[in-house]
Amino acid sequence: MKSDRIIIEAGRSEKNYWHDLWRFRELFYILSWRDVKVRYKQTVLGAAWAVIRPLLTTLIFTFVFSRVAKLSAPGQAPYAIMVFAGMLPWQFFASALAEASNSLVTNANLVSKVYFPRLIIPASSIVTSLVDFAISFLLLLGMMAFYQTLPDIKIVLLPFFVVLALLAALGVSLYITALNVKYRDVRYVIPFVVQLGLYITPVGFSSSVVPEKWRLWYALNPMVSIVDGFRWCILNEPMNWSAFAISAAVILFFLVVGIGYFRKTERGFADNI
Repeated sequence: MKSDRIIIEAGRSEKNYWHDLWRFRELFYILSWRDVKVRYKQTVLGAAWAVIRPLLTTLIFTFVFSRVAKLSAPGQAPYAIMVFAGMLPWQFFASALAEASNSLVTNANLVSKVYFPRLIIPASSIVTSLVDFAISFLLLLGMMAFYQTLPDIKIVLLPFFVVLALLAALGVSLYITALNVKYRDVRYVIPFVVQLGLYITPVGFSSSVVPEKWRLWYALNPMVSIVDGFRWCILNEPMNWSAFAISAAVILFFLVVGIGYFRKTERGFADNI
């Protein structure tokens, strides 16, 4: 009969780390469900916050960029839908970054007392952002129905760009999460970085307004091609595949660096936290 005992021996955690991620998958489910319940249980409006925040931002951006700056959407869709389609992946990325960056600190008791792959904690915190994304996506479908705008068949490829947004958020989050354990003032920098990122990402405008000679440099921001990919899938807007290749490479770079730095500093979490 196979034993479920956990054997503690020198070097075992290093050799079996990725296997342990699978063995502790139940902990991942528990932490994810706990975060979702805490997120919505103790709020007055509950899940409505997942709709109110992107909707208000969309209204402001639509007024500023469409009415004041006199920009127009490159496709046939109304400007508000173009903005909201760009807001979806950005809101998911920003929310995931905010949730994951402080996840180890808020779970200090768990980290310092029990062995498990610490990667589970920031990864599970991102699930809450996925729930927000799903709720906001339903609102987008409602807006498209209201404006009588039908999605293109390419919408079936949308999950691919959702996964890219998830990997982008995970890579950056792992690095910042590990950094935040050692330097607690990092959490004060994150809101500023997120706010700055909102304005240098084509959420309130189309990336087509960026001059062609700067387009590939602009793609060094990985969220640029993710936002463009969402609009390509949903609204059939043009997609710059050269820029996409650059953004995908940047996402892979941050993912490798994030996992590497997280694993390098993971041994000291219990002492520093």
